[in-house]
Amino acid sequence: MSGRALHLAAAVLASVAMACADGEKLGSLKAGSETYTDVTVISVTATDVYFSHSRGLANVKLKSLEPDLQKRFHFDAARAAEKEKEQKDEKLLYAESVEKAKVATPVKALESVEEAPGLPGLPDEVEPHEIAAKSFLNQRAPAIMADKWLTPPPDITGRFIMLEFWGTWCAPCRHSIPKLNSFANGFKDRLVVIGLSDETEEVVQRMKEPKIDYSIAIDPQHRASSTFGVERIPHLVLIDPKGVVRFEGHPGYLDDRKLEKLLSRFAD
Repeated sequence: MSGRALHLAAAVLASVAMACADGEKLGSLKAGSETYTDVTVISVTATDVYFSHSRGLANVKLKSLEPDLQKRFHFDAARAAEKEKEQKDEKLLYAESVEKAKVATPVKALESVEEAPGLPGLPDEVEPHEIAAKSFLNQRAPAIMADKWLTPPPDITGRFIMLEFWGTWCAPCRHSIPKLNSFANGFKDRLVVIGLSDETEEVVQRMKEPKIDYSIAIDPQHRASSTFGVERIPHLVLIDPKGVVRFEGHPGYLDDRKLEKLLSRFAD
C-alpha cells in the first residue's frame, strides 16, 4: 500500500475512532429541515453519520447537523472538505478509467428463471422496510452480470445467492463485511455470498481491511446495478435456488436467526 493510501486509511480509522461508538442511541437527530427519531448510530466517518431510525435507515452529512451534534461526532470541517474532494477526485478517475477500459467478456453469474412460485411475504421475523432500489421481492431475479471475478467463480447450483451491491468508499458497506463473512461461513452448505462492486479491479484490490471471505466480482459498466435499480448502497438481495428474490434491502435488517428462517422457508 502506498504512503498516501496508508495516510488516507489512517485518517478514516481515526475519524471513526473519535466518533461515538456503534450502537449509540439518540432520542432524535436533526439535519437541515429533517428530524429523525429513535436513532441508533451505525457508523461515523469524517463526512457522514449512518444510522437507523423510526422509519428505516439513513445517512446525513455531518456539516448539516446542529453544532452540538457536530461536536459530539468530532466534526472537523477542514478534514471533511478534504475527504469530499478526495472522493470526488476518485470518482472522476474512476469514470475516466471506465471510458478507457476495454469491454471484458461478461461472466453470467445467474440466469433468470421462467416461473416464480407464489409464496408472497417475508417471515414475521423480518420487519417491513423501505429499499433504495427497484423491488423484485417474490419475483424472478434479473440475470446478474459481472465483467470479472476477483475470486474463483462460486458454484451456485442448488444454493441460495446473497448478492450485495457495495463499494470500497462506502462506510456502511465496509461495516457489513464481517456480517457477510459470518453468513458465508455459517451457511456455506446452502448459501453463496457475492459482493458486486461497480469500481475497477485496482480499487477493489487495494482495500485490504476488513478482509472479505466471500466471492467478489466487479461490474464497472453498472449493468447489474442498473437492472436492479440500485440507488444507494449497501443493497442486499437474497435469491432462492429457483431464482426468486426472497429478501431485499440493507443488510442491517438480517441476522443469523432471520436468515435461517428465510433459508428454511424458501428451500427446495
